[in-house]
Amino acid sequence: MIMELVIATHNKDKFKELFLGLKSLELKLRSLNDFPEIGEIIEDGNTLEENALIKARTVFKLTGLPSISDDTGLEVAALNGQPGIYTARYAGEDCSYSDNVNKMMDEMKLVPWESRNAEFKTYMAYVDKHVELTACGVVKGKIDKKIKNVGGFGYDPIFYVSEFKRTFSEMSIEEKNKISHRGKAIKAIKLKLIKHLNQFKENA
Repeated sequence: MIMELVIATHNKDKFKELFLGLKSLELKLRSLNDFPEIGEIIEDGNTLEENALIKARTVFKLTGLPSISDDTGLEVAALNGQPGIYTARYAGEDCSYSDNVNKMMDEMKLVPWESRNAEFKTYMAYVDKHVELTACGVVKGKIDKKIKNVGGFGYDPIFYVSEFKRTFSEMSIEEKNKISHRGKAIKAIKLKLIKHLNQFKENA
């Protein structure tokens, strides 16, 4: 019997990245769009890790199915680590990707290239009736001076990875997942999850 795993997001872009990263586990992956009765989950934690756990715990409680979630924050040195936990709603509640990007570009317009350092962090959380697991992934980069609307989502058009001399939006989803904060967090949580599932099978 194939175990079901709920990816705790309504966001189709985030689901796609998580699906690609987790599909090798050979689980039946579902999103919150499969559970229309679950509305907006209030993320009132003080850290990315707390918010990831809040989502995973809530979805597990409501569905009874193992759940995995993430929370991601962009921390910009010139903005004293902001927007951090407010990354998704940096430009206000119900803002769009472009609203957030435009606000960031406005805040950074006078900041020279050498001071535009930033890092993306993703915390992932997995919850089932036996265990809670968390993992983190970090990638360092810079806030580009131009918006590169090629692909991707969120802050991808302005997050420049110096090692590859490209923004995330200029990479394929496969290239991005190999080096991104979310890609690293997925790899880390997968290792813990495989170990947990193997122990569960042995004890079954």
